Amino acid sequence: MGELSDAIPVAATGERVQIGGFGTTFVATADATGGAYALIEHTLAPGLLGAPPHRHTREDELSYVLEGTLTVWRAGVVAEAGPGAVVRKPRGEWHTFWNASPKLVRFLEVISPPAFADYFRELAELMPPQGAPDPAALAALLSRYGLEFDFAALGPLTERYGVRLG
Repeated sequence: MGELSDAIPVAATGERVQIGGFGTTFVATADATGGAYALIEHTLAPGLLGAPPHRHTREDELSYVLEGTLTVWRAGVVAEAGPGAVVRKPRGEWHTFWNASPKLVRFLEVISPPAFADYFRELAELMPPQGAPDPAALAALLSRYGLEFDFAALGPLTERYGVRLG
């Protein structure tokens, strides 16, 4: 059996950033995919919301659940996705996700175009050991990546589903 000349070794970068209970491992970056997409692996601890409700203006995301149950809120509709499920998160659509289960959730995320993958590195650098990031620095980061947060929807979601940012 032959080898693919452009095969990407598993965990090509292996770089990992951790933001509280939300982890990101960079599996295949834009450089490795010819600028077509990025592939990252996320982990999310029990009881945590992955991000405030948000929408992307530039990219689409596709999540593939590896382990656990990922709960996804998309345009006001809540659905659970278990191992083997694929969840579309198209650009321009409000969404968020959380782990309501007592076990860790692991999922792969395809991001296209791939530049948004760098957001996770930059966000990790902004996060202090305790408390929230500087609001001006966060606003600049969101603007740079064409990302909008809906903080008004955050409180009702965390209260209703018993999850928290972290």
